[in-house]
Amino acid sequence: MTGSIHKKGQAYYLVFRHVDASGRRRQKWVAAGRSKREAEKRLTELMGEIHAGTYRELKKSTFAGFARVWLESYARTRTKPSTLKSYETIINANLIPAFGDMAMTDITAEIIQRYVTTRLERVKPKTVINELVPLKEMLKHAVRWGYLKLNPARKVERPRIEREEMAYLTPKEVNLFLRHVTPRYHALFLTAVMTGLRRGELLALRWGDVDWNNNQLWVRRSLWKGQLLTPKSKLSARRVDLTPSLIIELKKHKLASPISPQDLVFCNADGNPWEPDALVKRQFLPALRRAGIRQVRFHDLRHTNVALRLAQGQPIKYIQHQLGHSSIQTTLDRYGHLMPDIGAEQAMKLDNILDRGSWTG
Repeated sequence: MTGSIHKKGQAYYLVFRHVDASGRRRQKWVAAGRSKREAEKRLTELMGEIHAGTYRELKKSTFAGFARVWLESYARTRTKPSTLKSYETIINANLIPAFGDMAMTDITAEIIQRYVTTRLERVKPKTVINELVPLKEMLKHAVRWGYLKLNPARKVERPRIEREEMAYLTPKEVNLFLRHVTPRYHALFLTAVMTGLRRGELLALRWGDVDWNNNQLWVRRSLWKGQLLTPKSKLSARRVDLTPSLIIELKKHKLASPISPQDLVFCNADGNPWEPDALVKRQFLPALRRAGIRQVRFHDLRHTNVALRLAQGQPIKYIQHQLGHSSIQTTLDRYGHLMPDIGAEQAMKLDNILDRGSWTG
């Protein structure tokens, strides 16, 4: 069986005959781009697939049509509600306007790279990287489900992210901040600083998660839009060590707290979860202003926890597990620059362990 190359306008097409799923011989035209050399290469590959019996006819769909299929068939059942909401927003607001009317087979690495370049003119690199996540996942499934032969997003270069200055409080600022916190919220903000829990994890804690005997707490869920959900990853579910002073503070807080139907450690007067944004606006930011401290984000209390741990010389692997990072590389990438410069000290130890006086003249 042979095929041929035909040119229509500025584009080249492969023309060949094959046996379809019903056993009928059909003539097939396949777009092969604007380069004759690329068309010849593709024809050789195609003929090899046909003779080897591995050729399959791809399903047809626009990007917008496939996006709807992917969201319903995969994302809606396989991702967390917060992740699904993020994917839906990115797909509807950005990806469909860019690729929606295109056939899936017309989307190339070059086209995606141009999308990245255009978006970088308007938004930060981190935003573009977030948009590439569902796009790459969609195209990966398009290959598995027979819409594409190869995933064009695999060859797309991610934007480089320049490390932004990380905000965190100094020990002096932490003490000043805690002195200006409304007493009812003291245990909450102290726990945030001393454990490094994410805001959603903190507000989803239950008293049953606190191991009083071993001075630990278990992170088992996170609060998202009023719902208590499982953590964002397997390593996010973890044990976090508590300091003796924090244990004392939590015991006092338990005695003074309202009864919560959900057994929440930190709850409103009705025993229900705090509304996270309201907590920040009404308690966190006012306490910073009363203390005369520059405005930082609630999440910067997590950065503060890491800075305090590193200042005390805690091993980076231990810090990774306390934070619930999926890999130690994540911890190093985010916080490596906060680690103290101990190069000279460590080099000196090499001399000491080998007793350099015994082999120097």
